[in-house]
Amino acid sequence: MEKIDIVIIGAGVVGLSIAVKLADLKHSIYVLERNSSFGQETSSRNSEVIHAGIYYDEGSLKAKTCVEGNRLLYEICMKNEIPFNKLGKLIVSITKDEEIELDKLYEKGRNNGVVDLRMLSCQEVRRIEPSIICTKALFSSSTGIIDSHSLMTYFVTEIKQKGADIAYNSEVVAIEKISSGYRLSINDKRGNVFNIEAGLIINCAGLNSDKVAQAAGVDIKKRGYELKYCKGQYFRVINRRKCALISHLIYPLPNIKEGGLGIHATLDLNGSIRLGPDTCYINRDELDYVVDKGKKEFFLNSARRFLPFLDEFDLTEDSAGIRPKLQGKNEGFRDFVIREENDLGFPGFINLIGIESPGLTAVLSIAKYVENIIKNMFS
Repeated sequence: MEKIDIVIIGAGVVGLSIAVKLADLKHSIYVLERNSSFGQETSSRNSEVIHAGIYYDEGSLKAKTCVEGNRLLYEICMKNEIPFNKLGKLIVSITKDEEIELDKLYEKGRNNGVVDLRMLSCQEVRRIEPSIICTKALFSSSTGIIDSHSLMTYFVTEIKQKGADIAYNSEVVAIEKISSGYRLSINDKRGNVFNIEAGLIINCAGLNSDKVAQAAGVDIKKRGYELKYCKGQYFRVINRRKCALISHLIYPLPNIKEGGLGIHATLDLNGSIRLGPDTCYINRDELDYVVDKGKKEFFLNSARRFLPFLDEFDLTEDSAGIRPKLQGKNEGFRDFVIREENDLGFPGFINLIGIESPGLTAVLSIAKYVENIIKNMFS
């Protein structure tokens, strides 16, 4: 039976980033992915925004890894020619009442260590975005966008060059604790099941991460690890002339309890506007990526609060993604779970659960965090 030092379950952007980081430690590493290629779920179905770290509770992993990850992500993009655009973002208030919440958001971001934030008056906003509506806006110059597929392609190349392996069409169906670590049973999608042994397991299985933890023996209900699936849909602005009317990312004030940041406008690397995502909790057996055409009016009305130039003929359905949330609807903030489960009787089993936004931004910081967990295990 093949014995591996570290098995990483999941070849999304988080699993790939961790594999690159840990390959420097000279361990044997396998990345197991149930799909036919990397990043086919949450990692490739999102807004591709490089966040600053404004929205998250002070001291949380989301805040810390986002702020650090923002800097690290721009550095790696510039060094390795990964496409990105540091556009900057405006979070706008539409009414005087919303200005109070915008001030609170400014303080939250500053407390999280986001040093580039500026509050702009309506007149100042009009100088840089004359086509939008607001009473004032919070400007984040360090927010941008990235080509997530190019980032993951870079990670895959690095993994292979450093001697680690990625096995696609390899779904973990059972995990057994043994004296030397763990025995994993893997379905290769051709009906064959084979076993390998791992000294360490890093669970980066995204939408399936709670079930992987459960397969190892973790009581996910008791630990609060059960995921809630939240579908987010996008509509695209197809009128190129209107896409040229903004030059920054434009966001409304968020409703964190609803589990999202509201319908916002992001510019992709081709200069096209995408609106979304919305927030729709779904049952796990209802997973699909179909965009509901009937939501066009909702998206249009939401966006027209700050983009008054849009009309219904400008929008077409674009794409959808599923977010693996730990918080249910109206349940409030939940942080990332990133921990080794030694105290539960699973030494060397590291869970990463609920890695949603700002996971893409935080990915390099998360990899450092996991590396430190492993180093501390052997110190």
